[in-house]
Amino acid sequence: MSEKTIPILPCLTLQPVLDFYVALGFEVTYQQRSPNPYAVVERGGIELQFFGLKQYEPAESISTCYVVTDDVDGLHHAFRAGLKAAYGRVPTRGLPRIGPLKDMSYGVRQFLMTDPGGNCIRVGQQTSKDQRHRPAPDETFARALHMASLFADSKDDPAAAAKIIDRVLRLEDERPTPAQLLRLLVLRADTAGRLGDRETMTTALDEAAAVHLTAEEQESVHDDIERLEDLREQGPR
Repeated sequence: MSEKTIPILPCLTLQPVLDFYVALGFEVTYQQRSPNPYAVVERGGIELQFFGLKQYEPAESISTCYVVTDDVDGLHHAFRAGLKAAYGRVPTRGLPRIGPLKDMSYGVRQFLMTDPGGNCIRVGQQTSKDQRHRPAPDETFARALHMASLFADSKDDPAAAAKIIDRVLRLEDERPTPAQLLRLLVLRADTAGRLGDRETMTTALDEAAAVHLTAEEQESVHDDIERLEDLREQGPR
């Protein structure tokens, strides 16, 4: 017995969505305009189908699906490169956008991307057989990073994430390590951008870029440095 699940996702108009997936390396394998707009895109073992829906608002969409892969880093790299070639930059907010790679607390390494139709595609690779949420760390700044990341990405609540980061960075009796500081500042810049707070985003990006890291520390926060470069390239708007 063999089964396959294929998500069918909504969009206002097909063409911007199809152009987005072609930029990611997908092939449009089917398209119809009547009696209703419908299309299929495929890349390797990934197949996504889309239908046009009048009076649909992409910015308010809650549609999503999960793509499981054994090479999440490779897909993230390929998708970023494709988007940069198509858009002249790696879009990090608004529609469309692609998020950073993150090692989640439930044994998955993943990234999120949202297409022009507002569909959130989660792409992940299992890193542990234990898929349960790990408890939040006890250490102050590790805990803040853990909770802020969950609010920013899993709950899509950048305002709550920003409050956590602002509160912990105001502490006077404790200071984060340089690696923790960079991660907090990058996430703060990311949330500020999503909230339309250009001043805070600029300040956080400048402070993150000024953090001095050893070669070992740079390797430990590789994903965050990549995100910093994306955010600096796109800049506040």
